[in-house]
Amino acid sequence: MHAWAIIAAAAFVAGAINSIAGGGTLISFPALLWIGRNPIMANATNAVALWPGSLAAAYGFRRELPGAKRWLAILTLPSIGGAAMGAYILMHTSTRTFSHLVPFLILGATLLLALQEAITRRLRVASRGGRGWTIFVIVFQFFVGLYGGYFGAGMGILMLAALGLIGLTDLHQMNGVKNLLAVFINGIAAIYFAYSHAILWPDAIVMAAASIAGGIAGAHMAQRLGRKFVRGAVVAIGVIMTVALLISGPR
Repeated sequence: MHAWAIIAAAAFVAGAINSIAGGGTLISFPALLWIGRNPIMANATNAVALWPGSLAAAYGFRRELPGAKRWLAILTLPSIGGAAMGAYILMHTSTRTFSHLVPFLILGATLLLALQEAITRRLRVASRGGRGWTIFVIVFQFFVGLYGGYFGAGMGILMLAALGLIGLTDLHQMNGVKNLLAVFINGIAAIYFAYSHAILWPDAIVMAAASIAGGIAGAHMAQRLGRKFVRGAVVAIGVIMTVALLISGPR
């Protein structure tokens, strides 16, 4: 019960953070490690637990999706293919190897979150739309899906940057596309993880319920705290988690 209380609280905060600024995985995944869960099973469980939040977010942007049907049709297949490959690679990675990778994966996601606005701004300036950028983004989206199936933190930031490259400028529409593609990526990964018996279902159920509640509360928190404060806090936590895992990780 003590462990469930910890991960429920972490999932609640993660759901709220995802609804405000993104990066909630940097809270929920380390919480599973902290209570002693196997890193690979913790990653798989976390992906399943936060999936309902992605679905709810996609539903929230449903009115913006009809105008982006073309891009959804183009990017869905590479997203699914990449996610399946990423999940497969994760299930064939040794626990020791993944444990060594975890601090660097968290650090990379933390840096993405810290530089989110600068990356999006820079790539939006560079964006010219056109066929060349479209081909690049299709390939890029495959690797985003692969990363999402393998780990996933910061995946949404990469997708927003890529959508800017193909000429999308409406942030609500971009968020709608990003959230729906995240549903596909996380969903395919979750199916493979379930097939591989890698999900700790009691943990996943507790965290899923808490993340949904956190997502609902996030809208109210946003008005008081603001996106910049939340992003800064998550970045700080990500750095602390990276250092702690490097110090306490496997030798």
